[in-house]
Amino acid sequence: MERRPLKKVCIVGGGTAGWVAAAVMAEHFRGKLFEIELVESDDIGTIGVGESTVPPFLQLLAKLGINEQDFVRETQASFKLGIEFQNWSEKGERYFHPFGEVGAPVGLTDFYQAWLKARAHGYPHPFQDFAPASVMAREGRFTLPHKMPGTPVATASYALHVDAKRVAAFLRAFAETRGVTRTEGIVDEVQTRADGFVDRLRLRDGREVSADFFIDCSGFRALLIGKTLGVGYEDWSHWLPCDRAIAVQTQNVGPPPPYTLAQAQDFGWRWRIPLQHRAGNGYVFSSAHLSDDEATAVLLRQVEGAPVAPPMVVPFRTGMREQIWHRNVLAIGLASGFIEPLESTAIHLIYRGMDFFFRYLPDADCDPALAAEYNRRMRADYEEIRDFIILHYCTTRREDTAFWRYVRTMELPPELQRKIDLFKVNGALVEGLDALFRDVNWQSVLDGMGIVPRSWNPLVDRLPFERVGPEFDRARQTLETFIGGLGGHGEFIARHCAAPPPEPPARAA
Repeated sequence: MERRPLKKVCIVGGGTAGWVAAAVMAEHFRGKLFEIELVESDDIGTIGVGESTVPPFLQLLAKLGINEQDFVRETQASFKLGIEFQNWSEKGERYFHPFGEVGAPVGLTDFYQAWLKARAHGYPHPFQDFAPASVMAREGRFTLPHKMPGTPVATASYALHVDAKRVAAFLRAFAETRGVTRTEGIVDEVQTRADGFVDRLRLRDGREVSADFFIDCSGFRALLIGKTLGVGYEDWSHWLPCDRAIAVQTQNVGPPPPYTLAQAQDFGWRWRIPLQHRAGNGYVFSSAHLSDDEATAVLLRQVEGAPVAPPMVVPFRTGMREQIWHRNVLAIGLASGFIEPLESTAIHLIYRGMDFFFRYLPDADCDPALAAEYNRRMRADYEEIRDFIILHYCTTRREDTAFWRYVRTMELPPELQRKIDLFKVNGALVEGLDALFRDVNWQSVLDGMGIVPRSWNPLVDRLPFERVGPEFDRARQTLETFIGGLGGHGEFIARHCAAPPPEPPARAA
């Protein structure tokens, strides 16, 4: 059977999604398989409010051969040890979701299980006192855990807070030096073949761009996957009712803390993402309960530091495409779906989508079996993340507004309900295949939201429990002492990867 290899791939749209796709293809194939062209227009703005990442993002940089120190400096990034959640379980309560491990196994027993029994017998210290990332964040200190093998912080992990537009610019330069062609232009028309495949793009100035395969990075417009191919959108707003965000950048007040803030509000939640020279802020909310003007006023009353740009309104609808890959079009980024940024998963889904594309790379005929398996795997990722985000809402004890009463009592996706019910028995968890969120992530959020299992795994009872409490105390004190000797997060940035201060805005003549 004659095989027709891809000769050209066209990416429609830039921004973070487009340039991540271009960069990973350029590095992966190094111009040996097919031509890569990216079409974007400076006249079409990008969302650019997703400025927080999860630890696998650093694996992407490593795969691309990008020096992390240079990247942090060029994108004015800061380090992220996790997320502090305020007012989610009840007003006035807070907890931390860290990156990396919490505690160490006690013999052959999972730390959480041993701690669970100890807590039931009066042990006073909380779960997160044993998480290196949580303690570093609480103290405002930072070091690179992988540079500290054999120390109490070695099992911590971290991600980055980044300027999304600077990330796109950085990756654009990276991709262009590796042969990606950028075409400036607005797509006016998408032409299809008789078999329904996309054939070419007609730009506003009359130029045409043809390719064998297209990657739709056109954002919420979903120009190819939605408007042209008519692939439907699966709406999840009945589980995640927030549908708008107000975003604003502010000046920093003091050194940037090494974590993201997610503070629950009356009708949604507020984020704060500290970069080296500014902070990103936003209010994610339900328009059924709050107007744009009211949300903007709430946000501006609460932010620290003076705004450096006017607030921006970002409407969205939580959900995903019924098919992310259809015929010869693959949707990446907002064109494929959107889950609110509570756990900073947007950029992760971009490079995850490209990683699976490489696994099922087609020829020019795009065998439907490849697309079907791709869609199955990506759906599993989207649903895993969706359910983990819902977990933060449905376990609340808040009843002070109609918004919180709704999310507390809504019917849950069956798989999420099964996980919660199982955990309540004795802390057991269902861990998915190749999942982003592992046992320790679920344990941290469930514990932070006040969900306490009725018992523990009976295997814990084999431990000589009179020694467990003292061992926990020694581990906790060793961790605190070690972290107390580390420098501050701001000091670490200044010493190793400080970005030059931004140029002041040009003054009008």
